[in-house]
Amino acid sequence: MKLRYGIIGTGMIAEHQARALGDVKDAEVTAVLSRSSLRARDFAEKFDCRACTDMSEFLTEVDAVSICTPAGLHLESALPALEAGKHLMVEKPLEISLKRGMQIVEAAEKKNLKLGGIFQSRFYESSRVIKNALEEERFGRLIMGDAYVKWFRSQEYYDRTDWKGTFEYDGGGTLMNQAIHAVDLLQWFMGQVRSVQARCSILGHSGIEVEDTAAAVLEFDNGALGVIEGSTAVYPGFLKRIEISGTQGTAVLEEEELKTWSFESERPEDPEIRERCGVQSGSGGGASDPGAISTLGHRLQFEDFTRAVLEDGEPFIGGIESLKSVAIIEAIYASGKSGRMVPVERL
Repeated sequence: MKLRYGIIGTGMIAEHQARALGDVKDAEVTAVLSRSSLRARDFAEKFDCRACTDMSEFLTEVDAVSICTPAGLHLESALPALEAGKHLMVEKPLEISLKRGMQIVEAAEKKNLKLGGIFQSRFYESSRVIKNALEEERFGRLIMGDAYVKWFRSQEYYDRTDWKGTFEYDGGGTLMNQAIHAVDLLQWFMGQVRSVQARCSILGHSGIEVEDTAAAVLEFDNGALGVIEGSTAVYPGFLKRIEISGTQGTAVLEEEELKTWSFESERPEDPEIRERCGVQSGSGGGASDPGAISTLGHRLQFEDFTRAVLEDGEPFIGGIESLKSVAIIEAIYASGKSGRMVPVERL
């Protein structure tokens, strides 16, 4: 039996997901939903599925729905899908606020349906290697955890639609849209962020409401400190970078490539880890081209979600887990506005 997926949206990320699902043996894309009949038809022809412009018709064709619309529209697609008994995967962020995101979580729980949020970076081997080492306490006492996402988006990137760069549909700028994967990885590695102090600015673009540059200082529950830097105004754009440092070890991750793997107590497996995870065939991660991302992470996450549905298990990244990065970013925005340190809401 194959799980029948329907995709809502026909943009770049929708096509990316369709390609990833094409490589999942127990899944198939059977329908696409768009307000534009032309876009739905073109997408359907490309991926051999049914084109729909009506939600009710679309829902009769699928077992699970993946939402790829602008983030501020996720809720309006999620609720009818869940009400119709469809399992739900949502492209990041789950929604543009905790309040709206929790409505999706509660609706899924009420119907006893599977809910997942796309954070494919957790599925790369290099990310799992770091997580395992953290659980084994190889880093000693954690001192710093940092995330840097200094990317480049042209003015045309924001100008090509009337919704990009708006709070209503994007929910935020470089943090909510580009850096959120790094924010998710950082909190997954380091644990709960206790508080943030931040500044957010528009420095390299015009005609947008949201930040294109932000910097935040973090304090974690474990006492460690850290920073998050994000921008879409830095030419030519650089690889996403995560640094985890402790009293006995440091790991540095650039996209899915492990750049530094150094511990006070070397283990026999460490050279192999450096060789295996330090030569990952990266795609550039979208540093300067939003379309330049590999489908591997999405494929791995869809395999996990498909297995959870078919075997009645739990997705690796459920609804609450996918909102933790939104909680951090909401606190950063609040701090940027107030100029004060802001606690991060606990989920």
